[in-house]
Amino acid sequence: MWRLSDEQRAFREHLREVVLDEVRPRVREIDERCDYPHDIHETLAREGFFALAVPIEDGGRGETEVSFCAFVEELAKVSGTVSLMAAYVKLVSLPILLAGSEDQKREFLPPLVAGERYGSYALTEPRVGSDPAALETTAELHGDVWVLNGQKRFIGNAGHSDTYVVFARTGDRGAKGISAFIVDGQAPGVTVEALRTMGMPGWRLGAPRFEDVEVPASRILGREGDGFKIAMMTFDRSRPTVAAQAVGVAQGAIDLALDYAARREAFGQPLLAHQGIQFKLAGMETDVAAARALTFQAATFVDEQEPRMTKVSAMAKLFASDVAMRVTTEAVQVLGGNGYLKDFPAERMMRDAKVLQIYEGANEIQRMVVARQMARQAQGRDPVWPECMPDAAEVAPANVGGRA
Repeated sequence: MWRLSDEQRAFREHLREVVLDEVRPRVREIDERCDYPHDIHETLAREGFFALAVPIEDGGRGETEVSFCAFVEELAKVSGTVSLMAAYVKLVSLPILLAGSEDQKREFLPPLVAGERYGSYALTEPRVGSDPAALETTAELHGDVWVLNGQKRFIGNAGHSDTYVVFARTGDRGAKGISAFIVDGQAPGVTVEALRTMGMPGWRLGAPRFEDVEVPASRILGREGDGFKIAMMTFDRSRPTVAAQAVGVAQGAIDLALDYAARREAFGQPLLAHQGIQFKLAGMETDVAAARALTFQAATFVDEQEPRMTKVSAMAKLFASDVAMRVTTEAVQVLGGNGYLKDFPAERMMRDAKVLQIYEGANEIQRMVVARQMARQAQGRDPVWPECMPDAAEVAPANVGGRA
């Protein structure tokens, strides 16, 4: 059972105050200008939020995944964009924590968690998204330098990142031919095309190109050929964070819809007095509570290194992001015409929720992950109902009364 300590709850309350005082007044401006809010990035770094998910020995605060998800939810209630700041520090830190050498950890993690450097996780490509084993970016070893060539797409923070974790092909086709590298974002040959997004305003999304980019041999993560494994291990541990973002966005939409329904009148009484609105809000609240429970179950599995982590993390990301899309759409409906106006944050929340169903593995891929894990589970255990198995049915006695 997941629990926050008194200290963690106190930090969450402090974070909530920071978000309400310094983030909420800026969300409309961020949405309209679509500029990355560097000052808010600096505030979160100063408050120590980026350091939460990194071990103390690597320059962080060593918080649990459960507490990190609780903190991300608080950010996402007000701004999906700001919650992405924390999510990306974690996403870039994870492969270095999982496969980096001690020298690599000392060099790259402290600046990331201190907010002094921006990071990007560069896996997706123009022709390769849901099938990362087919990626086409290449890395060739020339002496003691790897030379990268290729293009990535839909990469967060691209354009102002100092540190890229780049996945490239170093061997034959397939998963075993992929390696991971730490690449200097300012290196010669790195260029970035900016992409405009439907939601998450201010979030810098881009398509970086690598043309004869030289990477020292010391910047490979793990061993040659470990890249695909590193990417999948990272996703197992980062998907609960996406689920927490989804829970936060959805809870923020419920809070907005509930306050509006309590104050807006229709037919001589508040909207909240109408059963149709009551049932709608009750369903939204129940869905988000279920998504939160699954999210923290996945986070607990990450903390405990539970073997079912892969399946439950995929389930949490899948369910919570679908809930966020559904709940934010319903929130727009509760607000009626005002929900469609940019003067109210409901439509922004709906736009923000959409990408949660897509990045870090589209939800169709999450269903495949869950199903494959279930198949492995079935193959590795005795049948729960052995008498119902095909081989048992062949020798089972006839049914009494001749009924099938």
